[in-house]
Amino acid sequence: MIKNYLKIALRNFWRHKFFTFINVIGLSIGISSALVIYLIVHFDFTFDKSFKDSDRIYRVVSNYTYAGQPDYNRGVCGPLPGAVSTQVSGVELVAPFFALYQPNVFIPGKSGAPVKFKLQDNVVLADERYFEMFNYTWLAGKAQTAFNGPNQVVLTTDQAQKYFPRLTYSQVLGRVVTYDTLNTVVTGIIEPLKGNSDFKSQAFISYSSAANNKALEDELRPKHWGGTTPASQLFIKLSPEVTTSQIIKQLNDILKKHNPPTPSNKGNTRSFALQPLADVHFNELYGTFYGGRTANKTTLYGLLAIASFLLLLGCINFVNLTTAQAAQRAKEIGIRKTMGSSRIQLIVQFLSETFFITLIAVVISVLIAPMILNLFKDFIPEGITLDLLRQPNLIVFLLLLTLLVSILSGFYPAVLLSGYKPVLVLKNQASSNSSKTRNAWLRKSLTVTQFVIAQFFIMATVLVSKQIYYALHKDLGLKKDAILIINSPWKNRTESSNQVFLNKLNALPQVQLVSLGKDAPSSNNGNSTEATFRDGKKEIKMELNEKYGDHNYIKVYGIKLLAGRNLQAGDTSKAFLINETYAHAIGFKNPADAVGKYVDNFNGDTKMQIIGVVHDFHAESLHAPIRPIAILTEMNHYNNGTFHIALKPQSAGSDDWKAAISAMETSWKEIYPEDDFEYHFFDENIARFYDAEQHTSTLLTWATGLSIFISCLGLLGLAIYNTNQRTKEIGVRKVLGATVSQIVTLLSTELVLLILLAFVLVTPLAWYAMNKWMQSFADRTSISWWIFVLSGGGMLLTALITSSFQTIKAAMANPTKSLRSE
Repeated sequence: MIKNYLKIALRNFWRHKFFTFINVIGLSIGISSALVIYLIVHFDFTFDKSFKDSDRIYRVVSNYTYAGQPDYNRGVCGPLPGAVSTQVSGVELVAPFFALYQPNVFIPGKSGAPVKFKLQDNVVLADERYFEMFNYTWLAGKAQTAFNGPNQVVLTTDQAQKYFPRLTYSQVLGRVVTYDTLNTVVTGIIEPLKGNSDFKSQAFISYSSAANNKALEDELRPKHWGGTTPASQLFIKLSPEVTTSQIIKQLNDILKKHNPPTPSNKGNTRSFALQPLADVHFNELYGTFYGGRTANKTTLYGLLAIASFLLLLGCINFVNLTTAQAAQRAKEIGIRKTMGSSRIQLIVQFLSETFFITLIAVVISVLIAPMILNLFKDFIPEGITLDLLRQPNLIVFLLLLTLLVSILSGFYPAVLLSGYKPVLVLKNQASSNSSKTRNAWLRKSLTVTQFVIAQFFIMATVLVSKQIYYALHKDLGLKKDAILIINSPWKNRTESSNQVFLNKLNALPQVQLVSLGKDAPSSNNGNSTEATFRDGKKEIKMELNEKYGDHNYIKVYGIKLLAGRNLQAGDTSKAFLINETYAHAIGFKNPADAVGKYVDNFNGDTKMQIIGVVHDFHAESLHAPIRPIAILTEMNHYNNGTFHIALKPQSAGSDDWKAAISAMETSWKEIYPEDDFEYHFFDENIARFYDAEQHTSTLLTWATGLSIFISCLGLLGLAIYNTNQRTKEIGVRKVLGATVSQIVTLLSTELVLLILLAFVLVTPLAWYAMNKWMQSFADRTSISWWIFVLSGGGMLLTALITSSFQTIKAAMANPTKSLRSE
């Protein structure tokens, strides 16, 4: 029986090659999209799922509020881990760790000179409790003894092979590894965590090492309740049946005890909260353990929606074309029923044909999926691969997807075809008028659905592109072109080395101006402080974003000075600039009136004078509003490590900038011979603000193109079927005097009406969705009416062009030939 089904299916596919091609292509596009999106979504949703009792593991995080503005930090203050261990009930396990910032590693060499490994990532302070909570596999040493003293380190196999490539793991034990100036002894070797994980640590130094090392102790600040750093993190495992609210209350009671709020801090809050382990990979407010990549659940669900829509489009094509061709298989069905076939047997036959087509589409999808992954490799997370042999879950997904698509595509056509009555079929009355009308309405409804999806994608793509263009070309209140940024190496910088490099930069003929300071005016990095302004009647306490630079800082970036004077060399500890927003916030409508006023408690206890007011500029992406900003000169010259270089304009085709960068690299190697020369342009900073939006735009563009392509394929198939069905009618009309344009209009009228109906349905839905998306931008472009008109008009034009190939051909055919054949 199966052999018969297969033989009939192949004959039917060959007889209707073009329609089979449309169905296979449409389903292949939908299935390949679903496959790639499944790989992405499954990858992100399986992070850190392998830990025992992971549902009871939480990270303690810090929440702040400054003048009504919330702020979030994944770290905790230094003394908290010890306090939780002794003062909080209901906690089964406490596991702190502290991430060191890129230490240089030294390994004893054979010749006596140490081998240096520069700026190593993922080095942390931890202890045995960390390994009780997170299940690593030990290959040498034991967790119980690896941290029983200071200056001990546990390495992953990757690090052990990197530092000691010729030694076995047991031979690595006892070897000395120096982190900057901290000498440690290897006491354990572990395997890196298997599966997807944000735990990327490669070296674990015993937590007690900080007690004997002043530099580490200064970073940890084990007795300081007033500060928080994201490097110091704390994980706890709750006891069964203990609620998070009970633990949070105890944590904040400890904070109030050791760091009680004061009247001067009224309006500002600080508190601890618990973040579930499952939330760490997805929460951008706190970030992952080391500030790495976080996934966005809304984006992942959006990807799933795109895959579902593309699959739906392919299924709609299949249903439309199969039901449209139903009459052509009526005699086959009538004869089979007369010979004794049951309706169930016919349904199984038609579903098996659908399954066979779907299976072909799945095979094609698996073959083209690696090309799609390579096409989007720039923003697909690293680690995603299509390896069927090592991913049994992927095989299960493909099997389930094949069955689902087969049922969605084939069930209704199978029920429809198997329902024909043999008596009527053999009399050439395959179906009643009501049945024909019902089938026509189904095809029209499905076609409208296709156009709704396609037009929604078009509208979304146009708006996202419009907002990105607006963000990248908006006047930000500062200059962003032809500015080069170079960060000096923080471990090797000195005030004198910075000055030498600054002098060499100023001497270059291609350089217009150089400023030495910290971060650029618009960047994802930065500091903030609380400051208090008193005018004798009221006290205004507010958080100020800090930007550090010298007297050339605002000149390099073209920030306009509205009132007062610019920074000078002697302003390091007494004077600063503010922006318009802060001037207005403290009560001055005229910027000049703020000049000369003082701000108290700046950076804790410093009293600073406002010497000038600058024009507002965007210090962050357009997602955020313009906040109060202070521009000042760094008191600690060691922290000044960023060179902001305004280049002179270069003529078209010249290599002036290339020559300047080459000269900068030469000077760099003279001053910092052990450090790599790196630079970037300031406008790249701005573009990186909108990486997520640009990725969204790219995905929407592809989804739009594919949805239009699938829809047009189905439309072309229906156009061929309809014109073939109306061949006699077209011939009669031409004999009676109808022109080609009249016949084309007649054949296209229904299509135009369906697209207009889809436009009416999708416009309010698209406007609502786009308006919700735009709410994430504090400064945004308008949702213009022409977006909808352009999208609807573009879809109409595309559909008419697609169908016109067949309608014009049918309208221009010789009527005598068509009437003779009929």
